[in-house]
Amino acid sequence: MPPSSALRFLGLSLLGGLLLASPGRTQPPSSSDAGDPAKALVGIWGGSRDYGPELQGALTLFRAPEGWRASIGGYSALGRVEKQTLTFTLPGGQGGFRGTLTADGKRILGHWLQPRALVGGVRYATPVELHALQKDVWRGNVTPLEDRFTLYLLIQEMPDGAIHAILRNPEKNLARQAAFRVSLKGHDVQLIETRPGGMRFNGTYDADAGKLTLNVLFLGEFELTRRDRDQAVGLYPRTPAEPVYTYRKPTADGDGWATASIAEVGMDEAPIRALVQGILDTQPGPTPTPVIEGLLIARHGKLVVEEYFHGQDSERPHDLRSASKTFAPVLVGAAIQQGAKLRPETLVSSLFPGTPTEDPRKARMTVEHLMTMTSGLACDDNDDSSPGNENTLQDQPSDWYAYTLNLPMAREPGGGQAVYCSAGINLLGGVLHQTTGTWLPELFERAVATPLQMRRHHINLTPDGDAYLGGGLYLRPRDALKLGQLYLSGGVWNGRRVIPRSWVERSTARHAQMSPGRTYGYAWWRHELKVGDRVYAEYEAGGNGGQYIMVVPELGLTVAFTGANYGQFALWKQFREDLLPRYILAAARP
Repeated sequence: MPPSSALRFLGLSLLGGLLLASPGRTQPPSSSDAGDPAKALVGIWGGSRDYGPELQGALTLFRAPEGWRASIGGYSALGRVEKQTLTFTLPGGQGGFRGTLTADGKRILGHWLQPRALVGGVRYATPVELHALQKDVWRGNVTPLEDRFTLYLLIQEMPDGAIHAILRNPEKNLARQAAFRVSLKGHDVQLIETRPGGMRFNGTYDADAGKLTLNVLFLGEFELTRRDRDQAVGLYPRTPAEPVYTYRKPTADGDGWATASIAEVGMDEAPIRALVQGILDTQPGPTPTPVIEGLLIARHGKLVVEEYFHGQDSERPHDLRSASKTFAPVLVGAAIQQGAKLRPETLVSSLFPGTPTEDPRKARMTVEHLMTMTSGLACDDNDDSSPGNENTLQDQPSDWYAYTLNLPMAREPGGGQAVYCSAGINLLGGVLHQTTGTWLPELFERAVATPLQMRRHHINLTPDGDAYLGGGLYLRPRDALKLGQLYLSGGVWNGRRVIPRSWVERSTARHAQMSPGRTYGYAWWRHELKVGDRVYAEYEAGGNGGQYIMVVPELGLTVAFTGANYGQFALWKQFREDLLPRYILAAARP
């Protein structure tokens, strides 16, 4: 990030106050104010809209001689059983269920399939466990992923008298914290991004009702009302403000994490306090800033730092974006641990009869090539014209596996150069389905989530209803951090082996170079980080916006960041390049 942004983020006492923008007035100016009528809008405006899903809460399943019946939220549906799997779909596509009855008949283990989200446009599967109430009656609680959109405008008068607004959207980072010029003519409001060719929004202002309404893309009219500083949850790091940070040992909550204080694991508290204080001191302003929503640190297997910001908390699952790609090779390793007839050297074409192999290079493509992004397919997420680009893949109406398998070859599989390809990682889902015969959400629940004692998660689905392994898994940050600890512990979590030690070693070894200074394993990024005269090897799962699961074996450290700097790589890469070595590694005494 530019030096000024770094200073603002670190909250340095001298320059911080000069660089941080004023939060602006939260009440309209008096009638004596003259000049630009847009001054009437100065202050904090915010709004949040919940788009569902409508159905959640108690789900009851009944078994009768005439068949199965489901009831939830006033809806009912008939179920069917095929190959021991119970499924039902509610009228109007309001949701569905897929699960199995345990051998003792006491539980039904399954997934709730919620409708397509308006914000993001995909469907999710969420684990549900139902317990027997009496003979042939089971009940459990459905908690789908919330479909929410939040918008804040921080409207300020600039030194030259112009009225500017900073837009903040925690869920998708709409406009990427851009600055807008604000105009008000009568009731008509217009926001025009200060960057040439940028976005613009039109709306209306109702002074009597105290409402500002904007037309926001496909969401239509979006209503905002005035907020005080302590009502703007998500806009600022903490609500209410926490001027001085006090370290607190994390709480053990029965999810498998042992906890300890920083001192108990041989770490220096001062750098960690400085890091968190810098996050707390970061304010929305005219220059985009790092937006860190979660920071978790574990050392020697114990959770020692757990802090949340911008309205997040320990129980809210977070979108891991491409950091969840790393779970695809984890699933492969777990399937091998459980006896699947699969090896890294397995030819992909041998698992998919009918794969076009006119190009002999495709016939040589292996499972390992998919995991290391060296498949040779014409698939490059950084090239909009690439036929395998992730956006192009996701435009396909169905069968993303077949689409990927039919891509032309651009190079020989293997070699030392990786090319970033989400479609290839997702194709590992097809590999797993072909070799295990298991629906991927069920495989993830059985092979990863259950042994890692995960509490809540949501898996996004392809148009065909299977899990998309190219990114977008929602996990609680505490559960995401377990992935790093699993690998640091050689494939074991709390005494239970999940993947072979040899798989951990092979997964985190260098297989290819993605870019200068960045090598790649089985969907693990590999780096070397310098602290003073020491150099530490680090590997990580990383995702857009600042989603990181980091492992530093030499120091026994696992670190997780969650963030909302979507589309702002220059900001969120600093979580690793600056914050990790400067504060966290410096705090960990060898």
